[in-house]
Amino acid sequence: MQQLRLLEDTPLDYRFVDDRQRAMHAEIAAGSRPNTVIYTEFAPVYTAGSRTLTDDLPDDSVPILRVDRGGSVTYHGPGQLIAYPLVRVAGRQDVVAYVRALEAAVIGVAAHFRIAAQRVAGRTGAWIVRAGEPDRKLCAIGVRFAKHTTMHGLALNVSTDLADFDRIVPCGIRDAATTSLADLGVTATLGEVADVLHPLLERELARFQHVEGVAA
Repeated sequence: MQQLRLLEDTPLDYRFVDDRQRAMHAEIAAGSRPNTVIYTEFAPVYTAGSRTLTDDLPDDSVPILRVDRGGSVTYHGPGQLIAYPLVRVAGRQDVVAYVRALEAAVIGVAAHFRIAAQRVAGRTGAWIVRAGEPDRKLCAIGVRFAKHTTMHGLALNVSTDLADFDRIVPCGIRDAATTSLADLGVTATLGEVADVLHPLLERELARFQHVEGVAA
């Protein structure tokens, strides 16, 4: 898969990146562009997916951007690595299997940094589970399939300010918390984490990709 890295000195506006994502998605769905992963970092924004409930937004002063992905409300901001795999899907569109593949890639990133992340039954994403503590979410995932091509993706907390999650119920889960690689003792830049993540995404998503006839 190709990469488009939009990791600038200044985090980017969500709408700017979303416009790029949708333009590329259309090209990939049409078979005129190779499958691509967008890596970026957003300026602070709260986005709400299709499963967001009113109770997930306890602070009604928080500006919320409604988006066409699955999942509930989450926060994006500096220090968080966004990865949007845009993949033309071969065969049946198995959203659950696709999400599990993204989870596996992120769990692999954590293992690279000697962090034990895992799945939690009934909860999407990559989690840190320790006895006597609330489960802590390291990575949120929200995706959409359109025209047999994936969009949106994952948000991995690298050095995110976790206090910014306090104004919402992240992903609609009330009995859990959030964490980051930095919170777990890892010092790494977003680019360094993307370097680890990309080959893992390539491996995990290989079975989903339709590549016949795609322009190089």
